[in-house]
Formats: sequence, structure tokens, C-alpha cells
Amino acid sequence: MKKYFRFEELGTNYKTEFMAGMTTFLAMAYILFVNPSVLGEAGMDQEAVFAATAIAAAVGSLLMGVIAKYPVVLAPGMGLNAFFAFTVVIGYGIPWETALSGVLASGVIFIILTLTGIRETIINAIPANLKLAVGAGIGLFIAFIGFQNAGIIVGNDATLIALGDLTSATVLLAVFGIIISVVLLTIGIKGGIFYGMIITAVVGIIVGLIDPPQGLGGVVGEVPSMAPTFGQAFLHFGDIFTMQMLVVILTFLFVDFFDTAGTLVAVATQAGLMKDNKLPRARKALFADSAATVVGATVGTSTTTSYVESTAGVGAGGRSGFTAVVAAGFFLLALFFSPLLSVVTAEVTAPALVIVGVLMSSALKNIDWDQFEIAVPAFLTIVMMPLTYSIATGIAIGFIFYPITMILKGRRKEIHPIMYGMFVIFVLYFVFLS
Repeated sequence: MKKYFRFEELGTNYKTEFMAGMTTFLAMAYILFVNPSVLGEAGMDQEAVFAATAIAAAVGSLLMGVIAKYPVVLAPGMGLNAFFAFTVVIGYGIPWETALSGVLASGVIFIILTLTGIRETIINAIPANLKLAVGAGIGLFIAFIGFQNAGIIVGNDATLIALGDLTSATVLLAVFGIIISVVLLTIGIKGGIFYGMIITAVVGIIVGLIDPPQGLGGVVGEVPSMAPTFGQAFLHFGDIFTMQMLVVILTFLFVDFFDTAGTLVAVATQAGLMKDNKLPRARKALFADSAATVVGATVGTSTTTSYVESTAGVGAGGRSGFTAVVAAGFFLLALFFSPLLSVVTAEVTAPALVIVGVLMSSALKNIDWDQFEIAVPAFLTIVMMPLTYSIATGIAIGFIFYPITMILKGRRKEIHPIMYGMFVIFVLYFVFLS
């Protein structure tokens, strides 16, 4: 085992790798409860999604650890689950079963693009500024959903949105959760999002806003059945061949493109695993990520992707794939704690959504705002996501404006041919919607 994971070469050991795996798990354990909450909005069975989330995370992390040998942990991605629930299912009116088929299709396409090497070509074709804009826009969208779920932001006939009732006990609980999460992360507590959820839930129970678990059976229970979601992606695969679903699948592809590439580079750089500014075993890592999406769609969850929280484990000393294997074990163990879903209410998950939004929006600082031809498509990508309540619409508008502003500026040669193809696809997307 030591030889396979190259412990001696990487200067690590079992104890360090175990602690690193546990640290990463705690840093991202919130997804076990937030993902069922988000996908539950789409009408999916929350217990089944809880189990699917744990299985997808465990299998994906195991593949990454064993095949690519990176200390990178995977789970259903934030942003992608919001797109799945709020844009595809609620916004477009597409059944969640068909949406899962779209996730499956994107996973299969990922595998093909990865094995042929085309995936890297597409990633390189999309301008860095637009990649950053997509990440930041999704961050704003996720935070908006968090504020909305908490009742901090509500609808208003005169102004569209307004501040909610800050005298409401449930709203105040969510505000408390945001504050405690901010405090924990500010002072450098790894897993601050997860601990913030725990503290918020406990306070909610103490003040009588959340029903407490009933004995041991309210904490530990049997592994939930995945029957409501398992295999639905295959049963409805024939429904994805529409223009609308093409855009949905493309969006799944784009967002996971950026998430995975950015996370792998960030984690590998922090761990000192980059060689000549290149990522060793990149194709194996991308394959593990792609295969995890197929597994996740099969069991019943949105796109599975690499998590930047893996840097928490690297910070704790993790250097090998054994870190990811340990985290996978914790996700499997978590399967027995599904009864806790009853205490993880919207007020408890809202702070996590807001904090993740803050973290994702940090990409704003790296966008080249001084170049107007870049600033316009980047800004429209970012702002149109929360304003239209659609990640796909934000991406579409930004990708349409990019070649227009670049051509007008005389920078035609800098536009990759793939971007022209995307321009046509997204124009047709709006024509189709109208």
C-alpha cells in the first residue's frame, strides 16, 4: 500500500494521510445535507438523494485516489445542483428524471472527451475571463438562493425583491447561522461550514424551532433506499434529444469543466505535485471525475465533481491518493446518519449556501475589468445568473456577447473557432425558447 501510493517519495505516512482525509471530509460534509435540500426542491426524495450523494462521493473519491493517486475528494457539486433544481426542473419544467438523464449524458460525453484528449482543447478554447465569470456568477446565484430559502430576501410586487421579516424567529436563526459560519471560517477553522450547520441546528433545537432527534434512532439508522432515484437516468434517456436539453447538457459540461480543471490545479499546486507547470496524470484524474458523474447520475444525484475543499486535507499534510480513499470511507460511514436530515432545515442549510457563494465569488478579483470588450460579457454572465434565476441563461448571454465585443475591438484572431460554435448554439437556444 505504501509503495503504491508512494508514501516515501511524497514524505507522508498512514497517520498523516488519515488525518488529511478526515479533515477534507469534515470540510465538505455539509454537502450530505445541503444536496438533498437543494434537489428536494426539484421534487426528488431527500433520503434517496442523501444516499446517492454519499455513494457518488465515496465512489468518485475512491476512483480519484486509486487511479489518479491525487488527494482530491469528489462529491455532487454546488452550483451544478442549483442549476439542476432551480433552472432545469423548476425553471424549464423538465422532469427531474429527464434532468438526471442529462447529467448521465454529460458524464458519458466527459469520458469520451477525456479519453480522446478533446476535453483539454475545449477547456483551453474558452477564455480565462469567461471561466472566472461563470464561477463568480454561480456564487452569486447560490448565495441568492440561500438568502431566499432563509426568508432573508423575499418577493415584492413593487421592487421584485425586498428584505424579509428580520423579527421572524426562523429568519433570525438563519442570520445566526451565517454569523457563526463567518466567525468559524474567519478564525481559520477547517470544516467551518459543516460546524456552522451543526451549531445552527443545535441552537434551533434549543429554542424550539427544530424538532430534536428522538433517541439513538433519530441520529443513526438504516441506509436509506435509493429506489426512488436509482436508474431513472437510464429509463428517461430518450427524452434528452431536444434543443433545450442540449443547452442543459452543455451547461453541465461547461461548469464541470471549470470546476474540475481549476480544483485539480489548485490542489496539486498546494501539494507541490505540479511538474513543469503541468499536471501529471491529468487524463486519469479527469477520467475519475467523469466516471464519478456517471455513477452519481445512475444512483440519483446531480453532477459529481472535484472539491476545492480538498485543499484543507492538503493543508493537513495529505499528499497521496490515500487521503481521498480515507475520505471515501467516511462518506460510506455517513450513510448510516440519514435520520439527521430531519434537523437540517432550510434555515440550517441557508448559511452554507451563502458562504459557498462568497467563496466562489472570489473569482471576481481576477477578471480583467480594464478591458471593456472583456468586462461586458463577463459582467453579463455574472449578473444575469441571479437576475434571470438561471445559470444557463447567464452563460448563454455572456458567450454570445464575447465574440461580438472582441470582433468590434479588432481582436478577431483571439477568438477560438469553438467559441463561434457556442455563439451559434446559444443564439439558437434563445430562438428556441422564444
